[in-house]
Amino acid sequence: MQIKGKVILVTGGAVRVGRAICTALAKEDVILYCHFNKSRQEAESLRDEIRNSGCKIQLIQGDLSKIIFTKKLIEQIVSEHGRIDVLVNNAALFYKTPFGQVTEQDWDNLFNLNLKAAFFCAQSAGMQMKKQGNGKIINIGDPSGDRPWPGYIPYGLTKAGVISMTKGLAKALAPEVQVNCVNPGPVLIPESYSNDERNQAINRTLLMREGAAEDISATVRFLIEGSDYITGAIINVDGGRSIA
Repeated sequence: MQIKGKVILVTGGAVRVGRAICTALAKEDVILYCHFNKSRQEAESLRDEIRNSGCKIQLIQGDLSKIIFTKKLIEQIVSEHGRIDVLVNNAALFYKTPFGQVTEQDWDNLFNLNLKAAFFCAQSAGMQMKKQGNGKIINIGDPSGDRPWPGYIPYGLTKAGVISMTKGLAKALAPEVQVNCVNPGPVLIPESYSNDERNQAINRTLLMREGAAEDISATVRFLIEGSDYITGAIINVDGGRSIA
């Protein structure tokens, strides 16, 4: 797929990895939509930064955990451009949930955004892509979906669901639509991590260093333009952590 001029939606695009993805894609002369919910200040600063560089971006605010919004989000983009070419399912919550202290609210918060919203965005976008004859969906997963962390079990379960969803969508939407998943490793390690937690995350990689958000955005860009013969793939961009 030639990336130039394509209509692309990045969910949760105002901060962290999503922001890097938006920044990279904006440089490719695409029609870029950045979804955000609560990160208005960050979204507006991203918009200003991208527009000041001579590129284009449009912001859309809304709560993806409300399924009616996921449908309206895709419908708005299609009504404005007649199509949607790429969906990057990036929006997610990540926080510690020690076993024995997990609440129902924790469970619902994580699953509603990380898995349910991703699925319904993909369903709406995927059906439109099949109708138009082509498209790509890129889910942002996590190695914990395959190798769970005891302090983050519900989060890991949501990402295991994203991995399984990727494979299911690849089958359901073939041959018109390619669906893949990128699993970032220790990239933009949270500031809340202690030095021991940070070092532990890095030392579990084979490359013995923290990755950059640009490593993820480059992989997303490759999946859009670099190959049209990859679908159902789970790509670990984790410095070898998944096999360490």
